[in-house]
Amino acid sequence: MTKPEQMTKTLNLTEIPRVKSITSEDFVEQYVKPQKPVVIENLANNWEAFDLWRFDYFKDIAGNIEVPLYDNRPISHKNKFNEPHAKMKLSKYVDLLKSEKTSYRIFLFNLIKEVPELQNHFEAPKLGIKFLKDLPFLFFGAKDSKVFMHYDIDFANILHVHFEGKKRCILFPPSETKYLYKVPNSLVTLNDIDFDNPDFERFPALQHAQGMVTELNHGDTLYMPEGYWHHMHYLTPGFSMSLRAIPRSAMNIGKAVYNLAVMRNVENIMRKLRGKAWMKYKEKLAMERTNRYADKQ
Repeated sequence: MTKPEQMTKTLNLTEIPRVKSITSEDFVEQYVKPQKPVVIENLANNWEAFDLWRFDYFKDIAGNIEVPLYDNRPISHKNKFNEPHAKMKLSKYVDLLKSEKTSYRIFLFNLIKEVPELQNHFEAPKLGIKFLKDLPFLFFGAKDSKVFMHYDIDFANILHVHFEGKKRCILFPPSETKYLYKVPNSLVTLNDIDFDNPDFERFPALQHAQGMVTELNHGDTLYMPEGYWHHMHYLTPGFSMSLRAIPRSAMNIGKAVYNLAVMRNVENIMRKLRGKAWMKYKEKLAMERTNRYADKQ
């Protein structure tokens, strides 16, 4: 296969359904119970945050707060599980974002804990399941920065509300894990996979994976069910907030407890003991297992 031919290959993705608004009964019956994603376009329209939350506002109200930053470098044995790559005052980071000269992202940061008044700017959505208003996480990214394909450690049901700019989101249900080159003892796929331009020669199993895609604009809210894989690509500088609800599945609650109590601690120990060899071993295993399964299909 020549390089130009390879470039025309795309993932098997369908558009995530969109609704303007939805009742709690329909949300639970149509999306939570069957565990299907949806974009709710007007959920946040009446929040104070809808009009107020902008880069400059956060710079003014929380500019002196030091925030953890992540970039696109491969996961390394030198870092602990989810350890940030750098730290910076929010005001300086916002300036970098607006200059579009950084790959640094803010990932899973509870800014509301540092600035409690921000919690008055949004509501806990009444959608039939309890989303935790006291545990909101913020995510910031510059133009063309990407969040590696992963699923969340706690298997939460997630409402992902986007502010400023545009962001492309690719999702895969847990049923497609067998095709995604999941790295053992982790929440991620192989780092070398470009989900915006996949190399099917190198990663042939991806051709079998059935996923979904959407583009989020200011105020759009994406519902991501328990254990869904997600890859985020910031098309412009922007930021989002996630609200979480505990898993409804007893099995997923068990998986979450295992991830939090066992998996991440074992991972930190193995990275310390075996270093780079541990990471290479897991990558090799991910390739072999996934390609072996795909060959059987």
